[in-house]
Amino acid sequence: ENGVANGGLYKKPFNESFEQAPLYVAVLTVLGFALATFFGYVRDLFRVCGLEKTVIAGEREEQKDFVPLYQDFEHFYTRNLYVRVRDNWNRPICSVPGPQFDLMERVSEDFNVTFRFTGRKIKNVINMGSYNYLGFAEVEPNASRTVGAVLRKYGTGVCSTRQEMGNLDKLEELESLVAQFLGVEAAMAFGMGFATNSMNIPALVGKGCLILSDELNHTSLILGARLSGATIRIFKHNNVQSLEKLLKDAVINGQPRSRRAWKKILILVEGIYSMEGSIVRLPEIVALKKKYKAYLYLDEAHSIGAIGPRGRGVLDYFGMDPNDVDVLMGTFTKSFGAAGGYIAGKKELVDYLRAHSHSATYATSMCPPVAEQVIRAMKCVMGQDGTTQGLQRVNQLAKNTRYFRRRLHELGFIIYGNEDSPVVPVLLYIPGKIGAFSRLMLARNIGVVVVGFPATPITESRARFCVSAYHTREMLDTVLNALDELGDFLQLKYSQNSRSSRPELYDEMSFELED
Repeated sequence: ENGVANGGLYKKPFNESFEQAPLYVAVLTVLGFALATFFGYVRDLFRVCGLEKTVIAGEREEQKDFVPLYQDFEHFYTRNLYVRVRDNWNRPICSVPGPQFDLMERVSEDFNVTFRFTGRKIKNVINMGSYNYLGFAEVEPNASRTVGAVLRKYGTGVCSTRQEMGNLDKLEELESLVAQFLGVEAAMAFGMGFATNSMNIPALVGKGCLILSDELNHTSLILGARLSGATIRIFKHNNVQSLEKLLKDAVINGQPRSRRAWKKILILVEGIYSMEGSIVRLPEIVALKKKYKAYLYLDEAHSIGAIGPRGRGVLDYFGMDPNDVDVLMGTFTKSFGAAGGYIAGKKELVDYLRAHSHSATYATSMCPPVAEQVIRAMKCVMGQDGTTQGLQRVNQLAKNTRYFRRRLHELGFIIYGNEDSPVVPVLLYIPGKIGAFSRLMLARNIGVVVVGFPATPITESRARFCVSAYHTREMLDTVLNALDELGDFLQLKYSQNSRSSRPELYDEMSFELED
C-alpha cells in the first residue's frame, strides 16, 4: 500500500493497495490449474479412444488437413476448463441494467455445453457488475423524455458516415458539449467506444514512431497500437520509474539500427484500469512527458464521470489543466448510460482526425437518440438541466465507493486498486472458487462478474464489483453480508492487513438524489 508519492505533484493523498496473497494461496492456485490441465489431457485421450463422447464443436473430418480454426491450447482451454464454468458468463438480462435487474433463468443438462430457458425470471437481482457508475442507464419517464422526442424526429439510424450524409446537428451539439465539459478546444464523437481507440491510434502514429504502453492497458489500446505499425515497448503498470527508463533510452539511443530520433513518442495510459481498480499516476506521467518531449494519450473510459469533484475524470480528480494531456479519449458507455466514445483536445488534432480517422471515414455515425442520451446525462452532471442532481450522483458514487471498499477491507478480503476507484476487484485466486463464488452470489440474488485466466494473470482470478451512485446503503449492506458469509464458507478472506474481524456500525446516512 502506498500514500503520497512525489509530494509536490499531488494535492491530496494517493492511496492504492495491491496486497500479495499468502504463499500457500499462490501454490494452491497454480496446483489447481495444473490439475485441471492434467485431467483435461486425460479427457482428450478418452475422446480420441472413443471412451468419451465429443459434444462441443470441432473440426470436421474432411477438414483435418486444413489449418485449425482454433489455436491448439486455446481450443483445449475452451473445451476442458471454460465450458465447465461458462454458466457464470453471458447471462441474459431482461430489464434495464440499473442497481437491480431481472435475469432469465436457464439450466443445462450437459455440463454447460448447451442451455435451456425455463421461462422463469429471477427478479430484483442486485447489479454489482454493470458500469452504470452514475445511474444514467435508467427508464424513469421524465429522464428519457427528450430521448424519446429525438427518436420520433430522427429515427433509429443514420445509415451513413460523418463524411457523407451522417453529420447531423445532434452530433455537432454533442461534440460542442463534450469540449465544454472537458475544458478543451474541440471534440469528436464516435459510435463505438472500442473503435475510438483501435481506429484512431493508427491515425496518430505509424512507422518510425514509438509507443510506450502500460502493461495492463485495455485490448482496444493494444489493438490500436499494433495496427499503427509503430514500435511498441511496455512499461510496468503505473510505474513511473519503468516509464522514465524507457523514455530516457528512447531519447538517447533513438531507433534501432539507424539511431535516428523517433518521429513521435506516444505514451498510452488509462484513467482507471478496469481490472485493477487503480488510478493512473497522472501528475508524475505528465511531468515525464514534458521532460522528455513526448505525447500523452489518456483513455478515460472508466474514469470520466466516475471520479473528480465535478465528475470530469482524472484531470478533475488531480486538479490538473486539460491542456497537459495531448489526446483525451473517453467513452459514453459507462457513466453516461449510452454508447460510443470521443477524442478531444486541440482543434488541430480533432480536425486532423476528421480527415484521417478510419472511424470517421468508414463507420456509420452515432444514432441521434444515443447522442441525445449522452447530452441529457452530461448536462445533468454539469448542472445545465437546472438541478443539482448530477453533482449529487457524483458525490454519492464517491461515498458508496469508499464505504464499500472500507467494509471489504475490514471483512478481511484482498482488494486491489485506489481507495477512490468505483472498480473494486476482490481476489479469489483458486480456480475452483471462481464458479462457486458466482453461483452462490446469484443464489442470494446478487449478480457479479468473475474473471480468471487468461483475462488475468494465472494466479490472480478475481470478482470485479462496480459501484453505482444508485446503489442504496441497504443494497451495499446486503452484498457485504453475503460476501462476509461466503468469505467464511469458501475461505476467501486472505488479507493479513485487515483492521478488525467484524466492522463497526456506521451512522452515516445515505442521502437521496433529489432535484
